[in-house]
Amino acid sequence: MVKKITRTAGKKKTSAPADKGMLDSQIAGAVKESAQQIWLAGMGAFSKAQEEGGKVFDALVKEGMALQRKTQAAAEEKIGEVTGRMTRMAEGVTHKAGQNWDKLEAIFEQRTEKALARLGVPTAKDVDALVKRVDELAAAVARLSKGGGAAAKVARKTRGKAAVVAEAPAKTVRRRTRKAEAAPEA
Repeated sequence: MVKKITRTAGKKKTSAPADKGMLDSQIAGAVKESAQQIWLAGMGAFSKAQEEGGKVFDALVKEGMALQRKTQAAAEEKIGEVTGRMTRMAEGVTHKAGQNWDKLEAIFEQRTEKALARLGVPTAKDVDALVKRVDELAAAVARLSKGGGAAAKVARKTRGKAAVVAEAPAKTVRRRTRKAEAAPEA
């Protein structure tokens, strides 16, 4: 350790030049010795740091890798949660949009049906009923045609009218169908 030079309080200053030289050399020696010890302490610290520096560096790298893994796992977990929430929200929005499209489609179909009915356009049911009725009449005419040639002419006329009936508006079709039913069968 560094030695301290102390002056004794009891000594009197006598001849300054002799004592002063000796005091200066003691101080210089103490400073030199102190500087040498500081230098050696620094060299020892540097050596220890060099030896253990690699170990400390490796330990820090390992801690960093462990921290990175933890952070990455936490981030992946949060990403999974957010992805799940977003998927559920998207499904909800898609479901609501689908419901709205279904409602819109139903409204469109209803309004189209009403507009066609106002114009007197027969529906698919009306046309199917007419086709069925024409088939029944054609069968009846065929039965009657077995009995004579006049019935065959009526059957041909009825078939020609059936094509016209399929194209006519619903009111006209109903009128013509009633007339055909009311006509006496020959």
